[in-house]
Amino acid sequence: MTVHTGGCHCGNIRLGFSTELDPSQIEVRACQCSFCIRHGSRAAADAAGRLTISVKDEAHLQRYQFGLRTAYYLICRECGVYVAAIIGDDDAIARDDARAIVIINALDDRERFNREPVRVDFDAESRAQRQDRRRTHWMPVEMSFG
Repeated sequence: MTVHTGGCHCGNIRLGFSTELDPSQIEVRACQCSFCIRHGSRAAADAAGRLTISVKDEAHLQRYQFGLRTAYYLICRECGVYVAAIIGDDDAIARDDARAIVIINALDDRERFNREPVRVDFDAESRAQRQDRRRTHWMPVEMSFG
C-alpha cells in the first residue's frame, strides 16, 4: 500500500492516505456546496484504503458542521487549512466505523492526483441517502491526538 502524506500548513494536523490505487486511478471530486467552493476543495477517498489523522494540539482543531450536519469538516484553527471530512463522532472513531475523505490540496504530493475533478452536487440527498453514500464510498479513518 502507498501512503500519501500531508497536513495543514503549520504542521498541527498530519495526514496519511493509504491506498493500493495509483493517484491517476482515484476519482477527484469537486463538491459544489458553498463550503467546498469557498475552499477550492478537491476531495478523494478509496473505500478500500485508509486515512490516518494525527493532531498535535487538539485545541487547534476545528470540527465544523453545516447543512444536514452529517459530517465534521476538519480545519486547523492555527493556519486555516481544510484537511478532511469525517462522518462519525469520537465513539465511532474508537469503534473503527467512522469514514472520511481527504482533501487532495492538503497532501504533499497533490500534483500526482491530476485527474480532472468531477463536479458533484449532493443538495438533493436526504440525510439517510447522504449517510449511506458516505458509508459506501468514503474510507475508514483513524485519529490520534498528542
